[in-house]
Amino acid sequence: MSRAWIAPVAAVVLIGGGLYALKDRGAKHGGLSERTEGTGAPLTREQQSVDFTKADLSFEVFPNRKSINGHAVLNFAVKQPIQRIQFDLDENLPIRALAVDGAPLSSREWRNAGGLVTVDLPVAKQAGDKLQLTVDYAGKPHVAKKAPWDGGFVWSRTKDGQPWIATAVQGEGCDLFWPCFDNSLVEIGQVDLHITVPKGLVAPANGKLVGVREHSDGRRTYDWRTIKPNNYAISLNIGPYKQLTQQHRSRFGNMVEIDYWYLPGEDDKAKKLFAEFAPTLDFFERAIGPYAFANEKLGVVETPHLGMEHQTINAYGNAYKPAPEGYDWLFNHEFAHEWFGNQLTNRDWDDMWLHEGFGSYMQPLYLQSMVGDLAAKNWLFKNRQGIQNKFPIVSGKHRLEHEVYDPATGPANDIYSKGAWILRTLRWLTGDEPFFRATRRLVYGRPDPAPGNFQPRFGSTNEYVALVNQESGRNLTWFFNAYLRHARLPKLVEHRQGNVLHLQWQTPKGIPFPMPLDLEVDGKRVRVPMDRGRATVQLPAADSLVTIDPDDFVLRQNDAIDAYRDWNAAKAKTS
Repeated sequence: MSRAWIAPVAAVVLIGGGLYALKDRGAKHGGLSERTEGTGAPLTREQQSVDFTKADLSFEVFPNRKSINGHAVLNFAVKQPIQRIQFDLDENLPIRALAVDGAPLSSREWRNAGGLVTVDLPVAKQAGDKLQLTVDYAGKPHVAKKAPWDGGFVWSRTKDGQPWIATAVQGEGCDLFWPCFDNSLVEIGQVDLHITVPKGLVAPANGKLVGVREHSDGRRTYDWRTIKPNNYAISLNIGPYKQLTQQHRSRFGNMVEIDYWYLPGEDDKAKKLFAEFAPTLDFFERAIGPYAFANEKLGVVETPHLGMEHQTINAYGNAYKPAPEGYDWLFNHEFAHEWFGNQLTNRDWDDMWLHEGFGSYMQPLYLQSMVGDLAAKNWLFKNRQGIQNKFPIVSGKHRLEHEVYDPATGPANDIYSKGAWILRTLRWLTGDEPFFRATRRLVYGRPDPAPGNFQPRFGSTNEYVALVNQESGRNLTWFFNAYLRHARLPKLVEHRQGNVLHLQWQTPKGIPFPMPLDLEVDGKRVRVPMDRGRATVQLPAADSLVTIDPDDFVLRQNDAIDAYRDWNAAKAKTS
């Protein structure tokens, strides 16, 4: 989801066939410093001077007090000489003790200034050295007002009053509940999680379950291990869960454990949703490539918020709503992020459309494959109506998370719906094979992914443009300039004189846009090249029936959709 469906105040956006009223994220969240509230700030020199190799994170959660105790052991490999180290942690979680390489520090040797903790090292570290920080902290973590749009802890209760807790911190970052480097360019080599919960509760989390420890007073500690997760993908989920599980042999021959944790009393609905998991996994592996985390699991957990793509433990809160297409769009979208978000991670928030555009486009592809053309085209048409075109999808400069998702400053929901439509148009333009080859190389860093021959990686818009150019054998930079780097859509101007049809593209600042078009003329298809952005077509007769782009493959400005969108916006303001 990645903070899906952000739109102007009172606007209504169509996503996945459903209507959602949305809110403006422009305001600061109460109780958070500016640094903690934001995410994606450039790494400090000290943070760039180390590799974050391992985090061993212990949490004890106290539902009645809405508080946590945390114990973190952070391991680094030093690449450049440093005399201090820095990490991010919300000031609402006071540090009780801090040690370097096992030696306790006095309070004079470290400080938390607005969520950035600076630690003075007793002895300077040189390239090749190891560094270990131990951080003990406790407190009441920031509470999300409306997760997942607003990050933090969600303290809830089941229908029978039992604790039901989740975290969702993509926007505000990992530092809301554990000491980390709050930047998407950091993927820690290994994260071990130890989650202690009250009697009767279960704590599904990222990665592979190492063990469960029973304590004499009935508490349990769940031990998990995950490899190279995104920072915001680390997730706590606590409740009186039941579990469905199966072993699935993938089309690549390896075994994948599939798990779903759900609340008691929902067995029939849970089993129906669970039945979608293996076929959806097979679809994604067929369309894109191997599931990257098969050595851990395909995990889903029911949450008191809508959803989030936490690596190997996707949050699901769609309440088992039936859909006429016969699939659960939320599960499908979040699961797409295991490829576009967790295996492939954006280098900068400015590249976030690579997560959300691809993640969204996978829904109509799935529907076309599993249900049929009508469902897929219905998804596309509904989502086309929500495109705003107020800001470019890609600004070309470093951006923070909120700058992208705030509709007052960035593309917001357009990275979903417009991103998906851009990919649809690109696929038509290049053909299937070049499109999917470029996509596969973007996701895996190689054209021939197989279990065990790739690692999670970072990608950027510029890299994807280069890959598409290579795989298509054409320079399509003009395509990305028009669709990603300018807000307004290309407009097709039509003028007919007798049996002559004149076509011309109008673009922002007159940038090149040699987009060809399919025409249907009296029932016959013809491809019209527009190498200079214009074309003249001789028709059989003055009264020939002409349909331009009959399959709606080319994303372009549409007067009717714009008028409908503006009418909806005006109506919402007066209601």
